[in-house]
Formats: sequence, structure tokens, C-alpha cells
Amino acid sequence: MPASNGSNTMADAPESTFEAKLTRIEQIVKELENGSVPLEQAVKLFEEGKTLARDCDVLLKGAQENLDKAMDDAT
Repeated sequence: MPASNGSNTMADAPESTFEAKLTRIEQIVKELENGSVPLEQAVKLFEEGKTLARDCDVLLKGAQENLDKAMDDAT
């Protein structure tokens, strides 16, 4: 998935899965670590990564709540 154009980011796709978001974060990290991304694009990638990380956090918290509820229902 190309990230260099900044027009088609996974952060714009709210239906994407946790795993897809995590994969995109990993791609962003690799691009930023490469060091060849222009500053403006690096800032956009960083912002996309932060958004994806927040999305993942929300998904993880929701999953934890579901597990907690299931455990409470089982007892």
C-alpha cells in the first residue's frame, strides 16, 4: 500500500481491522526509519501513525471490555 502520495491512507478507512491498522503502522515506521521521506511527508506519516495507534487502542480496550463481560457472564 503506497504511502508516499498521502491521498489514500488506512486512517481514512474506519472499517479496517486491528491487524490491518497494525500492519500500516509498521509500514509507516519503516518509511520513517528509512530517512528518505521529505519532512512534509514524514509529518503526514507520523500523524497517520498516531491516528492509527489511537484507533488500535480503542479496539483493544473494546476487546478487553468484551472479554471482561464474557468472563463475568460465565461466573
